[in-house]
Amino acid sequence: MNTSILIQWTHRGLLASSLLLLSGCFADTQGNDAIPSPSASVSASASPPASGTPQATQPTEPPSSSGNPSAEESGKETAIPSPVTTEAVLLATGDIMVHSPQLPAYYDAAADSYDFTPWFRKVKPLLSQGDWVIGNLETPVAGADLKFSGYPRFNAPTELTKALVDAGFGIVSTANNHSLDRGFTGIQRTLNNVRDAGLIPVGTSVSNYDSLRRVIVDKNGIKLGFLSYTYGTNGIPIPEGKEYGINLISLPKIQEDIRELKEAGADSIVVSLHFGIEYQRMPNDEQKALARSVIEAGADIILGSHPHVIQPYETIEVDDPEADSGKRRGFVIYSLGNFISNQKDEWKDVGVILHLKLSKTVWPDGHSSTTWSDVETTPTWVNQRVANGLKRYTVLPLPQTLADAAGKEWTSAEYGKMRTYLNGISLHLKRLSSQSAG
Repeated sequence: MNTSILIQWTHRGLLASSLLLLSGCFADTQGNDAIPSPSASVSASASPPASGTPQATQPTEPPSSSGNPSAEESGKETAIPSPVTTEAVLLATGDIMVHSPQLPAYYDAAADSYDFTPWFRKVKPLLSQGDWVIGNLETPVAGADLKFSGYPRFNAPTELTKALVDAGFGIVSTANNHSLDRGFTGIQRTLNNVRDAGLIPVGTSVSNYDSLRRVIVDKNGIKLGFLSYTYGTNGIPIPEGKEYGINLISLPKIQEDIRELKEAGADSIVVSLHFGIEYQRMPNDEQKALARSVIEAGADIILGSHPHVIQPYETIEVDDPEADSGKRRGFVIYSLGNFISNQKDEWKDVGVILHLKLSKTVWPDGHSSTTWSDVETTPTWVNQRVANGLKRYTVLPLPQTLADAAGKEWTSAEYGKMRTYLNGISLHLKRLSSQSAG
């Protein structure tokens, strides 16, 4: 599989002259307008195409009188090159949260460290199937000296980032209402820790220069761009002069960012939106209007978060003069629910893993088109058990766990709850599609 991360900086709407191919990301612990050289290697040239190095074309000698006849003379047709299609899979999850009760059972006093990998052991095989895997990191990861805490102002141990990488995540949306829970220092440290773990952050920045970063992740020749925005920061003011630190939802800014991503070479664009009303299972009119406007601006896929419960998905068709049919389809899931948290019952301990296939077709004349298809959803449930006074958590993929019910790893009551959740979520996800069909 060919993989590269293309990051391009822009200034005043003009694309920077160099396109950097990076195997790592960046950190600026002081928040200055310059980023130190990354520890990972940087190349000024892009990777060679998947098809390999083009072969030089040899000049053709004119046929001699005794030579073989040309294809034209022999009546044979010259083969016409066919278009080439490549595919890759996007997986997306909902909110990744760490409340205080989630910590004690996973602390090793002897090593003075945490291990959160058990949370994701059951979904790791699924996440490993994605080419791009993204989740909403709804907590700072800012260090023990700033105190670990849950609601209302979060701060999780840095080991969380390592557990996410181990589970299969590659990208995290960091723009949400808890981004400033540890102030601007929390944003800086979170980005440093996320990048050190090998994750790609989208939505917050350590400096003005960093905010000009445009993330495009290339998988199998498909260049997928990522953007992220939040409605607000729970009333915590963004420090004066550091407005670049977090992307707030602003349609003009989103439109400009999408335009710049397209100019930077993105084949398709994913926008994460932290919006909506908490614990409401249906999107409101404001969410729907914004989603349509963002699709009209050029986004192809919208990933919603913030309600902490699952909201349905739908396809939005918009006018697009560049499309052959004059129309273009966008996909939006208004909320992916909670992927991991201490919240429980009333649909707050469930989420969904979204699966979308992206296909890029390149024609012999060089033009290409990229489409999404094969929408699949895997509902998940956060199983919580108490042993020796400590709470333990496991994110369970419901279809697969129920299919293995004969193994009796879980109790009858737990399997019953899984069936109820699976049936309810499966119907709920398609409520908007059903309304449109009706």
